[in-house]
Amino acid sequence: MDKKLTKEEIQELYDFTRRHFVEHYDLQTELVDHLANDIELIKEEQAGLTFVEARDKSFKKFGVFGFMDVVDQRQKAMSKRYVNYLWKYLKQWFELPQLLVTVSIFLMCYILFSNGLGYYFFIGSIAVIGTWSGAKGIKLNRYFEQKKEATKRMWMMEDIIFRQASCFGVAFAPVLYNISVISEKIFEYNYVVMLSSALVTFMGIYSYISFVVIPNEAENLLQKAYPEYNM
Repeated sequence: MDKKLTKEEIQELYDFTRRHFVEHYDLQTELVDHLANDIELIKEEQAGLTFVEARDKSFKKFGVFGFMDVVDQRQKAMSKRYVNYLWKYLKQWFELPQLLVTVSIFLMCYILFSNGLGYYFFIGSIAVIGTWSGAKGIKLNRYFEQKKEATKRMWMMEDIIFRQASCFGVAFAPVLYNISVISEKIFEYNYVVMLSSALVTFMGIYSYISFVVIPNEAENLLQKAYPEYNM
């Protein structure tokens, strides 16, 4: 008797993983492959079992929390890979020729923050970066949702790339509030001006990488992460 699963049964396994809160296509595919192989083995050992019975028997092997542990492990691994991408691009801004741009931004901030209106230039710089980041985050999230709707697939690395950018934009709100309550008198100290210049320079570069560089490289990064991405 042939124990190979049919296309309909394979599709049912995809639906099964979605019903158990596995949203990302790459992880669904891995789990479906694992379940399919295990179901075939189970049916060889117990020929009288139906597909559903063998499926449920295989699923029980994942424990009380089902696929959640697998999802959590994959998210940690992909988040770590995303951080590696982030630092890779960030380090380039402290190497030639980008280092010249980084130093120029720092010096411009230092000059602006050193005068009598330094505090207000500083607040304005943070507000501009925050507003731009928020707008870009909304735009990227809208693009991601449209693409997901069109392809009917969501890859975990792609989700992280676009969701991280959106979350980073939202994080600017409390930062701006906390900075706004700082007394403008502290900008009379040179070390405060230097630290503020470094902060704005870093936040500007970090935002640019998060909202422009990595999203623009998303296709290449996804192809590296998933050989089957364009199949």
